Amino acid sequence: MLEQNIFAGFGGQGVLLMGQLLAYAGMLEDKHVSWLPSYGPEMRGGTANCSVVISDRPVASPIVTKASSVVVMNRPSLDKFESFVQPGGTIFINSSIIDKKAERDDISAFYVECNKIAEELGNPKVANMVMLGAFIQKTGCVDFENVLKAILNKLGEQKANLIPLNREALKRGAACISQS
Repeated sequence: MLEQNIFAGFGGQGVLLMGQLLAYAGMLEDKHVSWLPSYGPEMRGGTANCSVVISDRPVASPIVTKASSVVVMNRPSLDKFESFVQPGGTIFINSSIIDKKAERDDISAFYVECNKIAEELGNPKVANMVMLGAFIQKTGCVDFENVLKAILNKLGEQKANLIPLNREALKRGAACISQS
């Protein structure tokens, strides 16, 4: 198994956190992982992306030029990273704020209303967890429970009260894939 992924969006949308949690969950499953962030100096509101590689074998390079999957949370990221998806790969599009469809017909595209679902859950900050749930449901590269363990590890015990909200956001994102 080799998953080479790119997560992209505006700073503040939690794209780096999505990648970090995926890498942590992979480590909990004794997989080989790499996480390589990239962001502008302004972070919040600027562009941000990260590459995450998860494999059963040692990772030779953290750089992803042909991705198994690309997750885009905003329109500029779709415009920039759609071409990075390898033929037969998958793109996940935050259809709440991206009004454009994938242009390629050699990849699978999933449209997830991340912001809308997060607002329904009462916290717009979990839009990234909605998308991560969709991603995990489709790829199966890590287990949901290990993502929750990674969230607890990242946020710490003092924010453990956010686990139920994040669990529900992950489930709602997964349901978007199950229904399509």
